[in-house]
Amino acid sequence: MTIHRESKGTILVATIFIIILNSAIAYFFPDNDTIRKIFVVLSVILAIIVLQFFRVPKRTTVQNPKHIIAPADGKVVVIEEVVETEYFKGPRRQVSIFMSPINVHINFNPISGIVSYFKYHPGKFLVAWHPKSSTDNERTTIVTKHANGTEVLFRQIAGALARRICWYVKEGQAVEQGKEFGFIKFGSRIDIFLPLDAKILVNLEDRPVGGETVIAELV
Repeated sequence: MTIHRESKGTILVATIFIIILNSAIAYFFPDNDTIRKIFVVLSVILAIIVLQFFRVPKRTTVQNPKHIIAPADGKVVVIEEVVETEYFKGPRRQVSIFMSPINVHINFNPISGIVSYFKYHPGKFLVAWHPKSSTDNERTTIVTKHANGTEVLFRQIAGALARRICWYVKEGQAVEQGKEFGFIKFGSRIDIFLPLDAKILVNLEDRPVGGETVIAELV
């Protein structure tokens, strides 16, 4: 299993915590094998949780200029028409994917093109499913313009636990559909804003696979 590069600090902290915890248990309960075994098992479970969170899956993207690929693993929690006020300043179709701590948290480019807009917004850490998390939480806004002129906006949103958003793109950069553009730690959300005539191919509660599932088709 490959581990993501963003894991280094977290794995180090988790390792130090596990060592200190088990050393303390061994010191204070030297003759209690039951307690020591319980904490060893809990430590193994914690290590597995941390490692699986940072796992890097193998994904195969079938590239298609009319397709919008899911930018993340998770659950579809919003499908609605909204007014996007930061960049388009007009109506768009919004699809939101909530990532729980057990999901892969790598973010994938939904389309190929040129990054025409990027902005990082510091903010709050409301739970990611809160209606105001899209406008009040720490977040990034990325707009990619396809060669056919279509622009798609997608927004990384930090959650109550996700307090670090990582991104690897900048304005003017060429990006490829299905390739990694960022990472969010521990529970978060991504909003995608599409043209009104886009055909949505997912339903609420669906669980798309980042980099593979087609969530919409451009007309």
